[in-house]
Amino acid sequence: MTEEKHERALIIDFGSQVTQLIARRLRESGVYCEIHPFNKADETFIRAYDPQAIILSGGPSSVTWDDSPRADASVFELGVPVLGICYGQQVMMEQLGGRVESGTSREFGRAFIDKVVDDGILNGLFDGEAGEQVWMSHGDHVAEMAPGFGVIAKSPGAPYAVIANPERKFYGTQFHPEVVHTNNGALIFKN
Repeated sequence: MTEEKHERALIIDFGSQVTQLIARRLRESGVYCEIHPFNKADETFIRAYDPQAIILSGGPSSVTWDDSPRADASVFELGVPVLGICYGQQVMMEQLGGRVESGTSREFGRAFIDKVVDDGILNGLFDGEAGEQVWMSHGDHVAEMAPGFGVIAKSPGAPYAVIANPERKFYGTQFHPEVVHTNNGALIFKN
């Protein structure tokens, strides 16, 4: 008889004011999760925690700074799905060979994204042709995606609003799906 493994996610916190909301959305979906700061989530800890998925939170830093927080490299070697949110998306891009630029396309507040291609992360979103309302809060932006990534959705101010490397199950959102201002953010976490 095999032991059933429960859904278990790890949230790596880069200092976002709304990281607790990520955990809340996951728990509302019936997923067990814990939040741990980036500087405590090293390879030994991550492997012992044995997550089925990892979420990289937003944060106030800029990945363009020399001493900015990073994820442990093991995050991208475990073979589990990874979702990077805002700063988390930018960290993923920088660490996997993409490029982030500072300050040229600041966005704060309500925005509307448009689907570029179908992908499971967007299941249940986009009723008809209308754009999907999300909440942006960023000064930096992805200027060049890491190899293997493609655009899933875009906005006028964020050409890489949702990106994915489906083969590795890596996803990134420039917006914050955890906040209520992103109308269907809970669906993104479920997907």
